[in-house]
Amino acid sequence: MLAWARDRFNDRFTEDRYRVFLEAVTAKAGVPIEFRLSETPCFFASSLLQSLVDTAQDLTNQLLGNPAYRKAADGIVPERFRLSGGEAFPTCMQVDFGLIRTEAGAVEGRLVELQAFPSLYGFQMLLAEEALRATGFDQWNTQTSSTECSTDRHPSPSHHGPLTPYLDGLDHESYVALIRRTFVGDHDPSQVVLMEIEPARQKTLPDFKVTQQTWGIRTVDTREITQEGRRLFYRRDGQLTPIARIYNRVIPDELSRSGTTLPFDLRDDLDVEWIGGPDWFFRISKFSLPWLQHPWVPETRFLSDGAGVPADRDAWLLKPLFSFAGGGIIFSPTDADIAAIPDDHRHLYILQRRVAFTPLIRTPAGDTQAEVRIMMVREHGRYRAVMPLVRMGRGKMMGVDHNKGLRFVGAAAALMAPS
Repeated sequence: MLAWARDRFNDRFTEDRYRVFLEAVTAKAGVPIEFRLSETPCFFASSLLQSLVDTAQDLTNQLLGNPAYRKAADGIVPERFRLSGGEAFPTCMQVDFGLIRTEAGAVEGRLVELQAFPSLYGFQMLLAEEALRATGFDQWNTQTSSTECSTDRHPSPSHHGPLTPYLDGLDHESYVALIRRTFVGDHDPSQVVLMEIEPARQKTLPDFKVTQQTWGIRTVDTREITQEGRRLFYRRDGQLTPIARIYNRVIPDELSRSGTTLPFDLRDDLDVEWIGGPDWFFRISKFSLPWLQHPWVPETRFLSDGAGVPADRDAWLLKPLFSFAGGGIIFSPTDADIAAIPDDHRHLYILQRRVAFTPLIRTPAGDTQAEVRIMMVREHGRYRAVMPLVRMGRGKMMGVDHNKGLRFVGAAAALMAPS
């Protein structure tokens, strides 16, 4: 934690500054933000974030480099989501860690889950850069810190430069270029679409808008796509336009629950490339957790293993494998909860030892817990960490929908001192 940055922010925080920040983010996104943005970014030492990055890459490589896992993961993909010509490796990887303080006093992560699904690569960039501007840390350099920090309780280090939200040496320009190479590649941006179910009603709409503003990728409702032979098309400014690549944001769970029918069969041999194919939504998921070996991975078992809930059941969670945004999680599952799940569905649930996150973020409204997502993309055969995303909360669950009515909770940026 960067105590000096936290002290400086807390000492200068006002509700008016927060209002100006919200207005700036909303104006640049171009649409209302339908989820809560925290009043504060989180300030982390680069060494902490690097430890999260190293672990995220290790866990990802454990899975993708394990032939037995790959075979089992292939088997878990429902027939209707078995893409023809999908990604050999997922383009996007997200690894979520809850932060804790160990008995020895160190700050570490504990794995929450992994997802081979796109995250808010556009909106998080906007949120982080506006947080930098709002707090003034985009201009906080060695020359100013030597004088302005003289009264801080925790003076900044002498080598300090402007804080950054980017990982692996990236800055705004190189991040934008990397994501353009990843999502657009050599294609005309007009032939790359972000596909979603009724995008105008999705809470992630601000990310869709920033994605279009920054990389020229338009959002297309699934209902607007048509098929002619092996080609897919959509209407762009009145012109029928071929789709060369789909940046998929359709969550299979929502597709199934909503009863939405795609205008093409995912199993067809289509002349289209995928970013975030729905098959990888299943292959890298809560299904992955029992396969992982790492001190930061909580004990996890499939419900179908038959061992039942341990005696210390208050320390366990029951989770469905393929729900999104925390749906269906049961704390301290009872025998009745277990009995309610048919035997032939128990392979679709896990029991996971619960981790109590430590409230580490000091705010004017009290200490807050943080869950950090390491956002990665595949580049040159490896997963490159590009940016962290933070959820702040005080309840049992960290999602922005689970901390309503509280302050200094919600989506936040992670700002770090350059390494």
